[in-house]
Formats: sequence, structure tokens, C-alpha cells
Amino acid sequence: MSTNNIPYSSSSKRENENLSREKEFVELHEQVQNSVHLLDSLEAFLSTFQKDLTAVSGQISELQDRSKDIDNRLKNRRKIEKPLASLITDIIIPPSLATLILDSQVGEPWIVAIDEFERHLQVIKARLRVKAARDLGDVAEGLRIVAATKLRVFFLALFQPIRNSVTTNMQVMQTSVLIKYRPLFAFLKRQAAPVAHELQRSYVGAARVYYETGFRRYARSLGVIKARTTERFDLIVQELEKSDDIPLDIERLSNAQFDGPSVTLSYMADDKTYREYPEALFRSLLLVFMDNATAEYTFVKTFFTVESTLPTLDSQKSLLSPSTLLSPMERQSNSGSDYGGRNKVESISITGAPNSATHAAREEQSNVDTIWKQVFNPVLEYVQIFVKTVFEPPPPILPLLTMIRLTEHVVTEIENRACPPGVTFMFSLRLQMWPVFQKLMNDNIEALKKLAEGSSGGYFSRTTIITESTVKSICIRYIKIFIAFVILTEKEDETMIFSNLLRMRQEVEKLIQRYTSQTSDAVAKATAQSAFYEVLLRGLNREVQSVAHPKSQNELAYWAKLEEEARRKIVSVQQTRARR
Repeated sequence: MSTNNIPYSSSSKRENENLSREKEFVELHEQVQNSVHLLDSLEAFLSTFQKDLTAVSGQISELQDRSKDIDNRLKNRRKIEKPLASLITDIIIPPSLATLILDSQVGEPWIVAIDEFERHLQVIKARLRVKAARDLGDVAEGLRIVAATKLRVFFLALFQPIRNSVTTNMQVMQTSVLIKYRPLFAFLKRQAAPVAHELQRSYVGAARVYYETGFRRYARSLGVIKARTTERFDLIVQELEKSDDIPLDIERLSNAQFDGPSVTLSYMADDKTYREYPEALFRSLLLVFMDNATAEYTFVKTFFTVESTLPTLDSQKSLLSPSTLLSPMERQSNSGSDYGGRNKVESISITGAPNSATHAAREEQSNVDTIWKQVFNPVLEYVQIFVKTVFEPPPPILPLLTMIRLTEHVVTEIENRACPPGVTFMFSLRLQMWPVFQKLMNDNIEALKKLAEGSSGGYFSRTTIITESTVKSICIRYIKIFIAFVILTEKEDETMIFSNLLRMRQEVEKLIQRYTSQTSDAVAKATAQSAFYEVLLRGLNREVQSVAHPKSQNELAYWAKLEEEARRKIVSVQQTRARR
């Protein structure tokens, strides 16, 4: 082979190779063309996508704003969800409650139901700006009228036994029945005032008849018993014919205390042989009056005093408890009349309140006092009449002081039980008694003075002959009066009592001095004085052993000093005569 043929062969070979790969090149060209077309499409798509993405971004931003707005609205709805639910609950009257008021008779289920119904009424009245509350207003008003009508009939029926029979147990009726239904009356007082006022007048009328009948019968029975025992005041110098050996009756003096003899019952008057001292009858009447008057005042204050708004549940429970009307301290006088007695009640005082609260409290107090007086005015008259029969004519001085002391104790007890009109009435009785006591003491002292003057030669209207036994009798009677006064006097220094005793002692001493002055012999005179002083000392020593009172010791010391002076005078005169 020649060398000239080599290049030709190489190019020819390349050409053959290129020809053999032509198809590949065409395919590659087509692929490139396709890629270019794809790139152009992709460029157009990306341009469109960018526009769409911009639009979507704006929509997302708008959605975010809407989401925030919805979230805020949700929070606001949640804030009003509970108040709205509470409003709906408060203004909607449950069907069961409406059915109870419309279809059932008043009873214990009403106590809770009427409280719930009143709360609905208050909410409806307070939310009249709400359309739903206005729509329910007519329904609630209709239920209120039905409830008030049924409650009126219910309470009138409860008051009927009190009006019809004096044997009705007023205490049980008040504490176990009326107080239990007090929330129902409170509802009427707040929601139906005219009905509440009608029921108040009805109760006052029934209770007035009840107490008037009971006390009239009881006072009449006591009057029958009193007529069997006649006692009247006699001057100390008019009792000389009576025996001086009769001891001081301590049991009679115990009528000045609460813890004394049993009270007199009405049926005892049927026994014609039964007798009782006037001070015991007086005590029975006052204890029965005290227990009934204070218990009635407490009931009136508890039942008819109503809060202007609904009380809390705790305070309602405390008011419904019958124990609020009772005291742990019970009196025997619970059975002291046809209708029984009452118990002590605790008082509640409000101090430091604003002027408006103080004014409201005074007005409330005035209303309660008025109701009590409307009920008890006839009773006060019967008590006053009986007391008048006891003091006209005046009783003996010791029973009189016994009744005065009892009256003072009753005044204190009624004051502790917080019954102001009762205190006023009893205080007026006490003021009527002290002038009578003072007059009787003045009469006794004046009689002693005249007796002493008569013994010394003056004119004495009764022409009483003054003898040694007469003076001794006066001394013994003075001892009894002194001891009784001391027993009946708790204070160490009471002017009304001890000033009169001092005056009487002075007159007794003058009587002894003037009687013994009739003897010219000094020894006989001193001996007689010593004998009288010994009589006084023996009597005082015998009686004052059970009386722990400073005045008793002072009295003993006074007469002991006079007796010692009389003995010294006897010794002195005898010694003088012996020297002669």
C-alpha cells in the first residue's frame, strides 16, 4: 500500500462514523429543541406562578387578619358566656317551680321554693331592659299573685286556732309552726305588702283575744283565792294584842324571788279550802305575765321584722330555728295559767351603726312595740286591776316590800329579755308601790312617836296603857321588821329602806327612854333599859345568823353599845351609893 492512500482512508472513516451517528445527532438536536421549548414553557409557568404566589400571599395575609378578628370575637363571647348563662338561669322560672305554685297547697316545700321564686322576681325586675326579662314579666307577675293569694289563705287558717280556743298552746304554735313559715310571710312583706299588713292585723286580733281571755280567767281565779284571805295593814302599835311568839315567816319572804314557791294555777280556785297569801298570788300573776309578755315580744320581733332584701341562706337557717325564741332558763310559770308560760330570750343590740341604720332600727323598734301593745293592752289592764285590789286597802308592810322586791326583779328580768314596753309597764307599777310603802312606814313611825309621847304624860288618842310588856312587844315587832327588811334588801346601802329603819329605831329607843324615865330610881331605870336592850339583842342574834348583811352587824353593835352603857351606869350608881 502506498502512503498517499492513508489520509483518505482516515477522513473516509470519520465520515462513515459521522453518518452512522447522524441519527443520534438528529435525536440530540430534537432533544435540545425540546429542552428549549420546555425551558420556554417553564419560564412562562414560573412567571405565572410568581404572580399567583403574590396573590396567594395577599390572601394569606387577609386570612390572618380575619383569623385574629374571629379570635377576638371568640374571646369576647367567652367573657359574656357565664353572665349570659347566669342571666338565663335567673330569669327563667323552672316549670317545676311554676307547677308547685300553681297546683300544690302551701306546705314545707314552699319554704325553699318561694325563696327561689323571689330571687327570680328580683332578677326580672332588675333586668327589665333585657327583652327576655320583659317577656317573662307578665308570667312572673301572675305567679306572684297566685302565691300571695294562697299564702294569705294559709296564714289565716294558721291564726284561726289562736282566735277560737284559749287552750291552744301558743308557744308551740309560734315556735314550731309560725316561725317555720316565716320566710313565706317575709315574701309577702316584700312582694305583696297589702296582704302582709292584712295578715299582721289578723294575727294581732287573734292574739289579743287569746291573751285577753286567758288573763281575764286567770286574774279572776286569783281574785277568788285572794278573797279567802283577808290581810290589811295595821300600825305597829295596833298589833299589841297579837302573840309575839310567832316567828318570822321566811317562806312568805321567798315570794320576792323567782326561785320561790310554785305558782298558783287557775284550777286551784275550784277548791274552796285552798288559800294563799296576797304576795304569792301577786307573784304568780307577775311571773305568768313576764314569761308570756317577753316571749310574745320576741316572736313579734322575729316574725314581723323582715329584711328589705333577701337574706343569705345561713341567716335564714338561724331564723328558722325555734331555739332562737327559747332560753336555757325555764320558769315554773310555764304552767302557771290556762295557757302556760314562756321562756327568756336573748337580746341583740346593734351599736356603732350609721345614722341611717340607727334611724331604721328605731323605726323597727317602734313598729314592734306598737304591735306588742296592740296585743297586750287588755292584759296590762287586767294586771293593773288585780294589783289595785292587792294594794287597796294597803297590805301589811312586809308583804308590801316583798311585792316591791319581786317587781324590781321582774323589771330586771324583762329588761334582760329585751322587752322595752314590758319594762315600762312594770316600772310604772313599781313607782306606784314605793309611795304606798313610804306612807305606811311614816304611819308606823308616827304611831311610835305618839305612843312614846302618850307614855310620858301626853294625850294619846287610843288611850293605850304603856306597860313593860307593851315596850317588849314593840321591840320584838321592830326586830321582825328589821330582819325582814334586811332579808329583802340585797344592796348594802339602800336609802329608802335603811333611812326608814333608822327613823323607826330612833323612835323605839325614844320609847324605851321615855318609858324608863317614869322611874326616878337611877338603878331601876338603867336596869329596865338594859332588859329592853337584851330583848333586842337576843332577837337580833337569833335571827341574823342566817343573814349576811353589813347592816345586821351594825344594828347588833348599836344595841350592844347601849346595853353596855346601861350596865355601866348600873355599876356606877351602885358604886356611888356604896361609897355613901
